[in-house]
Amino acid sequence: MKVKVISRSVDEFTRERSQDLQRVFHNFDPSLRPMEKAVEYQRALTAAKLEKIFARPFIGAMDGHRDGVSCMAKNPNYLKGIFSGSMDGDIRLWDISSRRTVCQFPGHEGAVRGLTASTDGNVLVSCGTDCTVRLWNVPRPSLEDSNFASVNSVEPSAVYVWKNAFWAVDHQFDGDLFATAGAQLDIWNHNRSQPIQSFQWGNDSVISVRFNPGEPDILATSGSDRSITIYDLRMSSAARKIIMMTKTNSLAWNPMEPMNLTAANEDGNCYSFDGRKLDEAKCVHKDHVTAVMDIDFSPTGREFVTGSYDRSVRIFPYNGGHSREIYHTKRMQRVFCVKYSCDATYVISGSDDTNLRLWKAKASEQLGVILPREQKKHEYHEAVKNRYKHLPEVKRIVRHRHLPKPIYKAIGLIRTMNDSKRRKDARRKAHSAPGTIITKPLRKRKIIREVE
Repeated sequence: MKVKVISRSVDEFTRERSQDLQRVFHNFDPSLRPMEKAVEYQRALTAAKLEKIFARPFIGAMDGHRDGVSCMAKNPNYLKGIFSGSMDGDIRLWDISSRRTVCQFPGHEGAVRGLTASTDGNVLVSCGTDCTVRLWNVPRPSLEDSNFASVNSVEPSAVYVWKNAFWAVDHQFDGDLFATAGAQLDIWNHNRSQPIQSFQWGNDSVISVRFNPGEPDILATSGSDRSITIYDLRMSSAARKIIMMTKTNSLAWNPMEPMNLTAANEDGNCYSFDGRKLDEAKCVHKDHVTAVMDIDFSPTGREFVTGSYDRSVRIFPYNGGHSREIYHTKRMQRVFCVKYSCDATYVISGSDDTNLRLWKAKASEQLGVILPREQKKHEYHEAVKNRYKHLPEVKRIVRHRHLPKPIYKAIGLIRTMNDSKRRKDARRKAHSAPGTIITKPLRKRKIIREVE
C-alpha cells in the first residue's frame, strides 16, 4: 500500500520576526475561482466610488496680493518656490509648503505681464506695461530658511527701459538669453541694456512667447493678428507662421516631446501642433466654454493644465480630446495663469480675485507618507479601474463631475448651436452638386492659412 505524504519545510513557514507577514501559497488554477471576474468587477466599482469619496483637490489659497494675479513663474532650482505678479505691480515669491510669502520684489509702476526665472534659479526677469524689464537676484538664504520672521524686500539688480509696453517674457532653458513680447519680439542678454536681436512680422503686437525646451535657439510666439509664429535665433527672420480664426492667448511646448506645442485659444479650445507640420492640428482639446487664458505642461509631458475665463481650471491628457478633471470654487474668478509644480504633484492657479490657489494634480491622491501596503492597494485599485473602465457603470462614475451652473448651461447651449450648424451643413451639402462643398475636419477648420 502506497501512502502519499505532503511534506513542507518548517523553515519556509516560520517567520523570523513576529512583525513579518505569514507566507501564503496560492494555486492559480482558474477552475478553482469561477467568480473571479465578478469579484474583480465589484472591486473596480468600489474603487471608482472610493475615488469620488476621497476627491478633495483643493488644498488652500495663498492670499497677499491686492489686485488680480496676472502671471506666474516656477523656480527650476527650488521645488517649493513659485513667483507671482499682479496687476498693481507687486511681485512675490511664495513658499508652497507653508503657503506664505518669502520675499517681495517692489518696483513696477504698472501691471506685471510676464515673469520668468533663469535656468539656475538665481535671476528673476519681470516685465510689464510700464515699458521696463527688471532683473532681480533671487535671495538664496530666504529659500532654504523656512523659519523666516518677516517678509523681505529685494531691489532690482538691473532696470532696462524700452519704447513700448511688454506682454510676456520667457527665458532660454539653456543659456543667458531671454525674450520679451510686445510691439515686436526682442531678444535680450542679461548684461545688455538694449535688445541684441529683434524680429517683426506684420504690424500687430506679440502677446505670448515660449522657448523650446529641447532646442534653445527655437521659440514660438502668438500675436494679436491671430497668428502662431516659430522663430529660429540663428536666422534673421521667422521660420513659419500660421493664421487661425481666433487669437491664441498662450503657448506651451511639451517638455518630453519638444517638437510638439499646444496653443490655448480664444474660442475655448486648445490645439496641439507638430512644430514641423503646422497646417493641421494633431489634436483638438475641447471642454472650456470661454477663452482659455493660460496653459502649462506637466514635467512628465503626459498632461497639461489650463485656466479659463469661465472661472475653472481643467487638466487634459496630452493626446485626449476632453479634460479628465475640472476644478472650481465659488469664490474663484477668471483664471489668468496656471502652473504645474516641478514634481507634477500640484497645480497652482492665479485668478482675478487676488488669490493663488493650490490644488492636487490627482484629486483623490493621498498626501503624506504612504506605507508600502497602502501604495500596493492604491496601485491595485488603479489597475482594476483601468481594466473595467469601458463598462457602463464604472465609466459613468469615473467620468461624472459636478459643474457650476453657468458652465453647465453654456455647455448645453454650445451643444445645441453645434448640432444646428451640423444639420445646416449636411442639408447644404445634400442639396448641392457632388464635390462642390468639401467638409474640412475640425483639426484643419480653424486654421486659415500657413505662411512661410
